[in-house]
Amino acid sequence: MADDKKKRGGADRGLIALSEPYEVAYWSKKFKVTPAKLKSAVKKAGRSAKNVEAYFKLQKHKAADRARIAVSQAYEVGYWSKKFKVTPARLKAAVAAVGHSSKKVGAYLASRKAKKSARKAFRKASTKASRKAPKKRAKKRAA
Repeated sequence: MADDKKKRGGADRGLIALSEPYEVAYWSKKFKVTPAKLKSAVKKAGRSAKNVEAYFKLQKHKAADRARIAVSQAYEVGYWSKKFKVTPARLKAAVAAVGHSSKKVGAYLASRKAKKSARKAFRKASTKASRKAPKKRAKKRAA
């Protein structure tokens, strides 16, 4: 975008001028970020639109990579197994079942834990009922 309305050359179009509100609005909309994030990116990457675009792509990639579980890395397996309070083998099985996303693995492990506790509660209730039933029958027979 041109800072000076009289200049219409290609060299000026590739630069982001933070002093012009219409340019900040245009580039914010183009990169789908807030004006504050655009200003921060320009300070870190420079005024070039290509550099700022590359900066945003890198940031998006880094954010996506943080939420992935790399089972090939021992330190990551240790970290995530402690975080989810499961054994490394269970963690690897969960990753194999739902993928490398930490959110999906967490939800999968939580649902497995809920099912396990429900089964445990059912067994406990059924054993209590089976223990009480023979005693009642014995009393009825004696009477």
